[in-house]
Amino acid sequence: MSICVKNISKTFGSYHALKNVNLEVEDGELIALLGPSGSGKTTLLRIIAGLEIADDDGRGEIHFRGQNVAHQRVGERQVGFVFQHYALFKHMSVIENIAFGLRVRPQETRPSKSEILRKANELLRLIQLEGYGNRFPAQLSGGQRQRVALARALAIEPRVLLLDEPFGALDAKVRQGLRSWLRRLHNELKMTTILVTHDQEEALEVADRVVVMNQATIEQVGTPAEVFHSPASEFVMDFLGNVNVFRGRVEQGRAVWGNGTVDVPNLMSRISGQANVYIRPHELKLSRSLNGSAGVAARVNRINPAGSYAKVVVTPKDGADIQVDLPFEQFLELNLQCGDEVYVTPQKIRVFSPEYEI
Repeated sequence: MSICVKNISKTFGSYHALKNVNLEVEDGELIALLGPSGSGKTTLLRIIAGLEIADDDGRGEIHFRGQNVAHQRVGERQVGFVFQHYALFKHMSVIENIAFGLRVRPQETRPSKSEILRKANELLRLIQLEGYGNRFPAQLSGGQRQRVALARALAIEPRVLLLDEPFGALDAKVRQGLRSWLRRLHNELKMTTILVTHDQEEALEVADRVVVMNQATIEQVGTPAEVFHSPASEFVMDFLGNVNVFRGRVEQGRAVWGNGTVDVPNLMSRISGQANVYIRPHELKLSRSLNGSAGVAARVNRINPAGSYAKVVVTPKDGADIQVDLPFEQFLELNLQCGDEVYVTPQKIRVFSPEYEI
């Protein structure tokens, strides 16, 4: 089911939680609302669900498949909502928790007991917890409880599934496994899904498109590759992943940072002035000699070789620390030691200036 959010604003007293937000979600799409705390992502999700009401300024609309539901109650919107902290009924078994939404329906729309049981068992298989139906929430792990909460949301056959940081309370290993499981589940169900998260890796791994939010507005909407590799603003560049930031300037199509100068092919020569140069750690190269490249001389300060990338911190003579992520094979070839003199060469940069962005 497609969702269209138009001109949605929300204030709490003098605090602006959302400022004239517009967003379109395609039928069957998995969208991630990504941003820091206070950016407005959870407020937007709750307004879509009907748990919060947008400011009544006469402009805001929320369309589910072309129908404006902005003034419908949460029960009328047919959404499935999964919270961060499970919210399972402790005194009910797993199967009873899953079936709850069906059993409390009005009698005229309530399925038969046998149909409710069949549906609940079908969802147990879907969440890969067959044989756990008679257990209670206290007998499950955190990841298993969250899967039960998701199954309970799916039992009512919602038109859209809304997830509010569903894996936020789980440890990193469990979160990673559940992310992959959620993506497989989405591919099977093809249900329109909106996921709220502050975890960049989670959003980039799971979503079809990512909505980056900041200070009550949307900064950028795009595929994971688009928002990561082609950020629309300094905030998006800085928020997504680690990044080195250099205060520099632009001169005749070249970016000058520290004691280094880098050609920027698509930077017009007429643009000049102060600029911020952004370089991701994996887009920097270390070498023992310049070899004709425009590199910056630096000294190796710290080395963390654990992982597929070796994290190396180098310090130029007149500048702040620079983090470089080296593929482990390159790290071994260079045989780096703390105190070694090296040259740092950017492979790709992003320049933001008050006049022009590339």
